[in-house]
Amino acid sequence: MIFRMEADGLEWLFIPLHQIVSWGASGAMVFGGVVPYIPQYRDIKRTQNAEGFSTYVCLVLLVANILRILFWFGRHFESPLLWQSIVMILTMLLMLKLCTEVRVTNELNLKRRSFADFDLHYFWHWSKFTDYVQCVLTFTGVTGYITYLSLDSALFVEMLGFLAVFTEAMLGVPQLYRNYQNRSTEGMSIKMVLMWTSGDTFKTVYFILNQAPFQFSICGLLQVLVDMTILLQVYLYTYYPQKPTSHAAHPVSAKAL
Repeated sequence: MIFRMEADGLEWLFIPLHQIVSWGASGAMVFGGVVPYIPQYRDIKRTQNAEGFSTYVCLVLLVANILRILFWFGRHFESPLLWQSIVMILTMLLMLKLCTEVRVTNELNLKRRSFADFDLHYFWHWSKFTDYVQCVLTFTGVTGYITYLSLDSALFVEMLGFLAVFTEAMLGVPQLYRNYQNRSTEGMSIKMVLMWTSGDTFKTVYFILNQAPFQFSICGLLQVLVDMTILLQVYLYTYYPQKPTSHAAHPVSAKAL
């Protein structure tokens, strides 16, 4: 009886504490994904040099998060995951704006390239930030219209969800391949990879504990595996250096850190 009374007396403390922890986890879920990009943004702004960051990172994350938001209309999931996508889209647009401005400033005699040219050779290498916005809006409009027409199809909705998280999970693969080609991780920020790994691990655990759609958990585990493989490359190429192969001056890695 005494123990029960003590438990009832402490209930007033445990409930608010649980609520605070829940809010903290949700906040970390919403804003945690953008944290690794803050030092990258500041570094580009300080040095006025964007060569160390590939805008393909922005492309992959924009596509993944737009598809995730569309998936929400077909199958509602945790609100923090929805807000995370919105925050990430805004962050990637800010990164694109800065990188475009820096690149145009540094390149002399730059020929004007625009989204309206529909030149695949220069896709995602346009001269103005507005061209990227036009591309994002066009992609959102087309996929949104297709989603609206197909919301009654459970198969389409589930495939949309899988495609969204699978696209994000594959973000590190180009970096992985680039390291393999160069037989080196020189120029890659290990701190950034560690931040990605910790963030992806937290995100995957959040998916599992909150019973998010199974696509989220599976692709989250895949994303952690890719991050861990990149860290393994760091170890191998540091302690067992290999002869680097020739590579292009401007690699097109998606996780160019």
